Amino acid sequence: MQVIGVRFKKAGKIYYFDPGNLSVALEDYVIVETVRGVEFGRVVLADKQVDEEDIVLPLKKVIRIATDKDKYSVAENTENAAQAYKVCEKKIRDHKLDMNLVEVEYTFDRNKVIFYFTADGRVDFRNLVKDLAAVFKTRIELRQIGVRDEAKLLGGIGPCGRMLCCSTFLGDFEPVSIKMAKDQNLSLNPAKISGLCGRLMCCLKYENDEYEEAKRELPDLGEAIRTSYGSGKVVGLNILERLIQIEVPEKERVIEYTLDELIEEGVISTQAMD
Repeated sequence: MQVIGVRFKKAGKIYYFDPGNLSVALEDYVIVETVRGVEFGRVVLADKQVDEEDIVLPLKKVIRIATDKDKYSVAENTENAAQAYKVCEKKIRDHKLDMNLVEVEYTFDRNKVIFYFTADGRVDFRNLVKDLAAVFKTRIELRQIGVRDEAKLLGGIGPCGRMLCCSTFLGDFEPVSIKMAKDQNLSLNPAKISGLCGRLMCCLKYENDEYEEAKRELPDLGEAIRTSYGSGKVVGLNILERLIQIEVPEKERVIEYTLDELIEEGVISTQAMD
């Protein structure tokens, strides 16, 4: 099926829509119908061919290409959201609620105002919702988010000196584990492998597949190996460049091999050594 991919936030998830008979180009703004109602989004994929099994059917059609009036409405919604943020902050203080307001968003059709917040536990905000509904005269939704989502919404500069990946291009959060840091021989100091959100950095995932593939091909540290220079053991590995350092007692030195050289020599791996 031919579809277009639309994002509703700068680094949000990409959703597929049917362009129908409309001529939709990359970077166009469009009006589409979603589960949240009518929304305004930016086209990030145009004329993309996708297998039907990769699509959640029925695929909704694009209502129209956004007009200047639509863009003005979005700008107006952004201004209203900034005012709603101040009102909600005051109401939170008045109700003495242990929660931190992160962002406020109006849906395009203004049928709902969504308040994103973080909190250490569950928060009874029923009275807050009643107060907000009385002020804004529309549907109110309070949505509790995690620390990674908070960093994505707020943005910032990571330890690498660049803008956060999650707030600039990552559509979804992928699972990241401490094993990835171990496989890449990184320091396990939490301060060095954690992002601004306090969780493991998303970029640990980027090279993980390469490291896993290399580890399957390379011998382990301490593994006994018989080479043309004599028997030795693996004392060093450069995983990305596929370099292996082997200590050969007979030669009283460490010899560096590439993986291809070991394969050409028909090197025999015997057993792991302490």
